[in-house]
Formats: sequence, structure tokens, C-alpha cells
Amino acid sequence: WEGGIAVTITRTTMPRTIAVNTWVWTSPLTDATLAPLARKARSLGYEALELPLESIGDWDPTRTKDVLDEAGLGAIVVGAMGPGRSLLARAGDVGTTQDYLRACIAAAETLGARVVAGPFYAPTGVTWRMDADERAAVVRELRENLAALVEEAASAGIALAIEPLNRYETSVLNTVEQSLDALDPLLGPGLGLALDTYHLNIEEKKPDDAIRAAGAAIAHVQVCGSDRGAVGDDHTDWPAIIDALDDADYRGPLGLESFTGENATIAVAASVWRPLAPTQDDLAARSIAALRALGT
Repeated sequence: WEGGIAVTITRTTMPRTIAVNTWVWTSPLTDATLAPLARKARSLGYEALELPLESIGDWDPTRTKDVLDEAGLGAIVVGAMGPGRSLLARAGDVGTTQDYLRACIAAAETLGARVVAGPFYAPTGVTWRMDADERAAVVRELRENLAALVEEAASAGIALAIEPLNRYETSVLNTVEQSLDALDPLLGPGLGLALDTYHLNIEEKKPDDAIRAAGAAIAHVQVCGSDRGAVGDDHTDWPAIIDALDDADYRGPLGLESFTGENATIAVAASVWRPLAPTQDDLAARSIAALRALGT
């Protein structure tokens, strides 16, 4: 307010890359399904794909790079933590999981992707109670089993982005505060956080404050409506989210992550019990329109 005249200050920042996860349409992603999805995503205005690697060999990284280059799309690799995949021995096979994550890093390197994102500590949906001593032991084990992977990722110019999940999907890392505390000694070029607005909405008292607290540790951000549907027609305070990302100086991609209920496996894993939009194309189209309208 200057001289009795209201002054509006508008931030002027370069638009972020908007990505879309292929889980919006299909699971698992394969060489056969990639090309048509890449063309669809590009036609809707997306600039990058989040590529879930559910099983090693589902899609060939070299072929995938050719497809993405032809479509003019960037890439983010997403890890899928199914049964048995865990960096904690009580929840899965640590050695096999480390090998899987090395394959994700190698795929990202081939694609020229800078991020491999996912909840790499335990299988999604596996929970257990922990007292303070048990949690401290879990944190020590997680750090030990992550350390070599973080070094390898950093050497390849890639960041592993660890995603805190809501309380119904994990009991290991639910909040930004927990994640920063657990991962602090390893945070840096090879390790950061993947924040997902769906989980922030459930677990954080104020999602925008949590984003600011994560700050420079943010390596990737995923977005969707508060019901896992389209961005923009939900109760999320999207201007506050974007302001917080600006304050955190996060200029990386925003990846739309939602899921199709047509695939039984992913519908059960993601608890998609009803359609989240009239069509999956509609969900993707409305989301990118809402994000661009926010000035992202």
C-alpha cells in the first residue's frame, strides 16, 4: 500500500516443466505402450514423462530415449516399491532392492534424466508400529543401505528423490520433518526429497510451510488433486503451494501423478475404487490447464 494506492506485486518466474506420470493411463509401462502415450502427453501440452520402472526390462531405456526425443519430452524415472522391495531388512530383500535401484539409476543416465523418485525405504502399503528406539534403528539401517546408492547416483549426475508417504501407505517416513531428520547426513547432490501434494495434504499441518522447510532438499515434486484426481477442482490451496515452491527456490518439474482404475493391480495399490475423472485424458487435460493458469 503506497500513498493510498493498493499495489499488487506479481512474481515473474520462468514457467516450470510440467510432466505427467504414465500411471495416469496404464500399468505397467512397456515398450509397446510408451510411444502412443508419449504422443498423447505431448499433444496435451506436457513437456516430460514420469516413467515408472515396475520391473527391470518392462521398457528399454535406449529405445525409450529415442521415443522421448522424437516427441520432444524430458524424463523422470519413478521407482515402484512393490512386495519385497525395501532398504529395510524386515520389509524386503535389501540386496535385490539395491540392484533394482541401480537399474533405475542406469536407466535415468541413459535417458538423460536427472531424478529417480520414489519411496525407496519399504514396500508401499507395508506398515508396522515403532517405539523411539526401533525408529532410531530403522533410520540407521536406512542410512547404511542408502549410502552407496547416493554416491553412485551423484557420480552419474542423478539425484535419488525419497518420497514420504501418508500413514496408510507407510509407517517409516510420513512428513517432511521426519524425512529431513532421517536423511540429513546423506542429503546433497545424490539425494533429496520427492514431495507429493496428495501426501502433504494428509500428513502436514500446513503443506506450504512443509515445502518451505524442505527448501533446498527438494529434488522433485508431484501434484494431483486432494482426491488423487485433477489439479484445480479440489480443495488444495494451489496458489499457496506455488508460492511455497517459489520461496523454496524449487524450479524443477511438477509431475502429475494419478492412476487409472482400469488396471486391477494399480487400482488396489493406489486405492482407486471409483473413477477420478470422466476419462483419464480429461484428468490430464484439466490438470495441465489448471497448473498453467497458476503461472507455473
